[in-house]
Amino acid sequence: MTMDRTAIARVLDQIAAHLDLKQENPFRVRAFRNAARVVAALPADPAVRLADGSLADGKALGPGTLAIVRELVETGRAALLDELREEVPSGLVEMLGISGLGVARVRQIRDGLGIDTIPELELAAKDGRLAALPGFGPRTAESVLKGIARLRQATVYLLAHHAAEEAELLRAALARVPGVAGAIVAGDVRRRSEIVGEIALVLVAEIPAADVFRALLDVPGVEEFGEQDERRATLELAGGKRARVVVTPARNLGAVLVHATGHRSHLEALAARARTRGYTFEGAALWHGSEFITTPDEATVYAALGLPLIPPELREGRDEIALAERGLPRLVERADLQGFLHCHTSYSDGTLSVRELAVAVRDAGYRYVGITDHSHEAAYAGGLTVEDLKRQWSEIEAANAELEGIRVLKGIEADILADGRLDYDEEVLAGFDFVIASIHSRYQMDREEMTARVLRALGNRHVVIFGHPTGRLLLSRDPYRLDLDRIFAFAATLGVAIEINADPNRLDLDWRMLGAARAAGVMITIGADAHNVAGIANADLGIGVARKGGLEAADVLNSRSVEGFLGFVKARRDL
Repeated sequence: MTMDRTAIARVLDQIAAHLDLKQENPFRVRAFRNAARVVAALPADPAVRLADGSLADGKALGPGTLAIVRELVETGRAALLDELREEVPSGLVEMLGISGLGVARVRQIRDGLGIDTIPELELAAKDGRLAALPGFGPRTAESVLKGIARLRQATVYLLAHHAAEEAELLRAALARVPGVAGAIVAGDVRRRSEIVGEIALVLVAEIPAADVFRALLDVPGVEEFGEQDERRATLELAGGKRARVVVTPARNLGAVLVHATGHRSHLEALAARARTRGYTFEGAALWHGSEFITTPDEATVYAALGLPLIPPELREGRDEIALAERGLPRLVERADLQGFLHCHTSYSDGTLSVRELAVAVRDAGYRYVGITDHSHEAAYAGGLTVEDLKRQWSEIEAANAELEGIRVLKGIEADILADGRLDYDEEVLAGFDFVIASIHSRYQMDREEMTARVLRALGNRHVVIFGHPTGRLLLSRDPYRLDLDRIFAFAATLGVAIEINADPNRLDLDWRMLGAARAAGVMITIGADAHNVAGIANADLGIGVARKGGLEAADVLNSRSVEGFLGFVKARRDL
């Protein structure tokens, strides 16, 4: 397996962190951080961009960072990072993964307490030494303890997009193993879970599984086996991650794939249902009495149990069996989306111009795009002044006059201030085609204060969409405290849509909340929160969230035409 753009970007970030902790030249540190962002945003893997020369054409990568990328593509290692690891304690770098601890604070902890490991930091946070440092205090110590717990969780789990990329690389490598007729990604990745604990794959082979397993040791990136029986093995991968592999002949593929995909609760429900119908579904095989039932595909398994094929995303052991008995919905698909919402240009913290973004979105198959740069309160993200807006609106009008096949809408992601006001006045807000309102600060309010803050913001008639509604960052920041039932009821009454923010670090609203939102009558949008070309693909992750929540196209606002979308906006403003 070659290193993908995510893995290479991670190495570049690690180099930057090591250099920063060594107090190296800040321009060199910034060069590696910028290189990491550029590589992560590439529309193709770095190996492709190196081969065609395009990676060297731009100005984003200098000779030094480009050489590191080339070394990683060709060898999978960076000698510079190996050298830096000898010079900088690994624990200090790990501390940078704790929310709220930047380089300056990590240096202060090291210099003030002589601490350079996470366990030592945890002890200091508990015994009061950390709180006693200047500028820290008890609340910071408590926050550090929570951050350590999340960091440990993050070492076990992968975010959905990282897991999907790693699973696909491994799948492609295992598919080339002699004797393997097919390789299929299963488990959490196939169910499109927001975080993934273990990559799971099913291999189709008519030869003995033991022969397949021996061949797997020759696959690049596979370091050793963990647990193993006659048809299952756990692979230990480079980087400390694990993958569970099941080998099956084609005649039992359906049962094995169902078993390797479904949540434990889903499999228990299927096994119980099988017993009521005279079948046994245990150990990844279907039996009728003593007769083995051939299951070449998953539909055969579900049909034997009197059910239609349940989409993988729903196999969570919740209400999907009862839903299947009543009749499964036609879950929303990527092709249903006509509008691309929530994206940022170079006016704020994006990388593309208005025209470049419009063309890229059109080429991705959308019919309209709602540009929503940050509002002026978000100075950290280049928030737009009123003068900036005037210039951007002129560019949007020019793009609409020039481009065919795409309509560009004037939007904004307005900050919800602490008291619930937005950070533009009514006259400016009226100039937008639509407004997303989001919280980007003051996350520590109590539940009642935060709910009142959001309700006031949603009460502004220009607000059409409530963005990333709970503020969570997966494996990094907990949701803020919010009475979602009140928010859903209020939004439904006013005709405000609520976003599934498809940034892979957010995937917010959580899919588990979508049933309650739909029951309350809330319209949902899927917003990519794209800041570059690569971010356009985020919408696919949002589709996964929507499908897990059981949403159909009619439940998703940007599945409507541009006329339908703007009609929704008008109805909300006229209320």
